[in-house]
Amino acid sequence: MPFLEELMRGPEPASDVKYVLLKQFLRFAGAGAIGTAVQYVVLIALVQLAWAAAVTASFIGFVCGAFVNYFLSHRYVFGSSLPHREAMFKFFVIAVVGLGINTMIMAAGVHMLHLHYLLVQIIATGLVLLWNFGGNKSWTFREKGR
Repeated sequence: MPFLEELMRGPEPASDVKYVLLKQFLRFAGAGAIGTAVQYVVLIALVQLAWAAAVTASFIGFVCGAFVNYFLSHRYVFGSSLPHREAMFKFFVIAVVGLGINTMIMAAGVHMLHLHYLLVQIIATGLVLLWNFGGNKSWTFREKGR
């Protein structure tokens, strides 16, 4: 009886939905860490070596980091076969909304609650990470029929 044999063995880790979701989330967070590192390297390099204005350098770094995050997410996190034209647009819509969430949390935490900016940024980063993962998993990289 194959059903009883499978029941006795228990679920395989790869077939366990929670395990797969956690593994995918950790890969997404890892890709985000790499993208963030790229953002900071570009920011620091432009400010320190090219004497660029910090805000301009931050924007350029954000865009560079977002492209790194996109390509890592498309290929390694979600294993998407969607065309880049479709997936990239959706990815950047999610990213812009995440940027807005981050900005609102920072403004509220720093200006209204008078919390230390680094504490607020840590909270905002965690919440935006959840937003970005959920949005990209359920909309950006959701393939038809899956």
